Amino acid sequence: MAGTLVAMSGGVDSSVAAALLLEAGHEVVGVTLRLWGGESDSGCCSVSDVDDARRVADTLGIDHHVFNLGDHFDQHVVAPYLADHAVGRTPNPCVECNRHVKFDRLLVRARALGFERLATGHHARIVERGDGTLRLARAADRAKDQSYVLYMLGQGQLAELVLPVGHMGKDEVRAEASRLGLRTATKPDSQDVCFITRRDGRADFLGRRIPLTPGRVVDGAGHQVGRVEAVELVTVGQRHGMDLAGGLGARYATAVDVATATVTVGPAADLLVDHTPVEATRWAHGAVNGRLLVQTSAHGTPRWAAVDPDGVQWDEPHRRVAPGQSVVFYEGEEVVGGGLAA
Repeated sequence: MAGTLVAMSGGVDSSVAAALLLEAGHEVVGVTLRLWGGESDSGCCSVSDVDDARRVADTLGIDHHVFNLGDHFDQHVVAPYLADHAVGRTPNPCVECNRHVKFDRLLVRARALGFERLATGHHARIVERGDGTLRLARAADRAKDQSYVLYMLGQGQLAELVLPVGHMGKDEVRAEASRLGLRTATKPDSQDVCFITRRDGRADFLGRRIPLTPGRVVDGAGHQVGRVEAVELVTVGQRHGMDLAGGLGARYATAVDVATATVTVGPAADLLVDHTPVEATRWAHGAVNGRLLVQTSAHGTPRWAAVDPDGVQWDEPHRRVAPGQSVVFYEGEEVVGGGLAA
């Protein structure tokens, strides 16, 4: 079966991605992933999202399937999310879902079914360089750019991937959906982790699955200045949610030690570092060391740094990155690689 399999999340971006490919003359089939079997009122895993994707496919006149990859999602996204929190790391489950589910298991299944390419509604672009290698590049709409959460894609994946809305602004995407009469034209973007409900939140989700440890809060000299209900819920850089003694001024978590149930806090200046260690680095096509632009959050401002096998040496002191968060390297608009803050 030649053609393009379009991952349809039930949102406007993937709806328009399918429509654009169809209008361009491609043979298109839609698929929606069932990933989370538990309660969901956010993200892209709810029953209503599957229904929206199916109805859009009906409007476009294309076949639509639902793949249940829940076991894979539990193993490679939810379980590591729990394990990371249990040791004081701050994971990014959306990055791991892209790494292990959408651009691994789904891509493997697309190949097995005979599809030539996989398309998604991510806001990013794929560019071919003069030597024939491919790189992921920032989207035309910088406010919606998702290249940061796709940094792990290598040459094989990029060669089989299509990102039809990466050259469009979000307003253009919604206008196109309205022109086509798609039900997702005005649907809000997903903002939250799909397996954590807005009603109950992260603390409830983790508390029902891993032990949460009350802990003490100390200053840089080791003096106790407060307590926290659960050290596993504290993220480096966090300011609120800690019971601190009065008169200290603004204090931020600068380190989390689950083994000793201790959170260290300090003023904003204590968060600044010259070096960020990076592990599990992935490159688009071979290591690129030297001065690069480095981004440490999905919509953060990239900063200049020297990148080497040990991590990132910042040109200017940079806010400490929570262990487990993605650190992504850019040459101009192009992603050259990235890894996880150690």
